[in-house]
Amino acid sequence: MDEEKATLHQYLRIRRADLLAKLDGLDEYAVRRPMTPTGTNLMGLVKHVAYVQLGYFGEVFGRPSGRGYPWEGEGAEQDADMWATAEETREEIVELHRFSAAHADATIEALPLDAVGEVPWWPEERRRPTLHTLLVHMTVETARHAGHADIVRELVDGAAGMSAANSNLPERSAQEWAGYRERIEAAARQAGRPGAPAGDG
Repeated sequence: MDEEKATLHQYLRIRRADLLAKLDGLDEYAVRRPMTPTGTNLMGLVKHVAYVQLGYFGEVFGRPSGRGYPWEGEGAEQDADMWATAEETREEIVELHRFSAAHADATIEALPLDAVGEVPWWPEERRRPTLHTLLVHMTVETARHAGHADIVRELVDGAAGMSAANSNLPERSAQEWAGYRERIEAAARQAGRPGAPAGDG
């Protein structure tokens, strides 16, 4: 594998691991619980990324995984990839994500960066991207949803940062975090006062 492809692939693998780690230590309700008005939840993020990855590194390059999609078939529910039903287990969703990653890795390893795929759901003028483009696209997609998962996990139980091993956050006590948040709140309220000039300190 050439150096550029290896670097992109490594970043994708790191972001996958970041996302999966957000399920650790939570019960079944917590991993499924919708935490935003649009229903964002941890299991749904993992499930969604798994299916998107299967599409971009599977069908797009003529390498179908053999797995069906939850939105296929008569009566399928819209956005069925964005949440887990009560019948779907955490183990099934995590296994799907790992299967998706392995299938994607096989495509990435087998093809050169300039290999061209076809994305039928993209506009005609950009429908035939290279593996290089899709590696960047999928890394950004995974990182975006890992960021969503960071915030959702903090809302669920207060756990913050990239991972237990590397929070990537300043070291502060609970009291110091509360004070820090209060300073941000005070600045926001001051800036939001009716008639407050921009940059008013």
